[in-house]
Amino acid sequence: MKKLSDLLQLGNPLLYEVSKPVLQSELSLVSGWVADLHHVIQEIRTKYNFGRAIAAPQLGIQKRLIYMNINKPVVMINPQLSQLSNEMIELWDDCMSFPNLLVKVKRHKGVTIQYLDEKWQQQEWKVVDDLSELIQHEYDHLDGILCTMRAVDEKSFKWREF
Repeated sequence: MKKLSDLLQLGNPLLYEVSKPVLQSELSLVSGWVADLHHVIQEIRTKYNFGRAIAAPQLGIQKRLIYMNINKPVVMINPQLSQLSNEMIELWDDCMSFPNLLVKVKRHKGVTIQYLDEKWQQQEWKVVDDLSELIQHEYDHLDGILCTMRAVDEKSFKWREF
């Protein structure tokens, strides 16, 4: 079982790699990966009081897999973003891989995400506002992009107040 200490931290070269698609032949591995992702989210919530979703690459699992748990668990295998709104929102973003740092970014106000669920069934979800930002943040992890790389400007960083 992976734990909080396994979470890759800012600067780890693996965080900047593009992840590979999950193959259908790897579907039996997904439940174990999801259990690890769930466990680390729980630990982050306990220690830092935030954490709604996590991308597999943050635990060194270089696969296109996102796990979200807000009201219920959602597993997104090989997600694709589409229908990115023209309207943008600006906000302070946080990340489990650098939990004390906030980064001001611009994100699309709305997006549509298509993905395979844990039963390998195609799903589609239209999201707006904070969920849109969250999905874009996690999706970026799959492409080796951190929110630090999307900072609005050089003054878009601040320490989180606890």
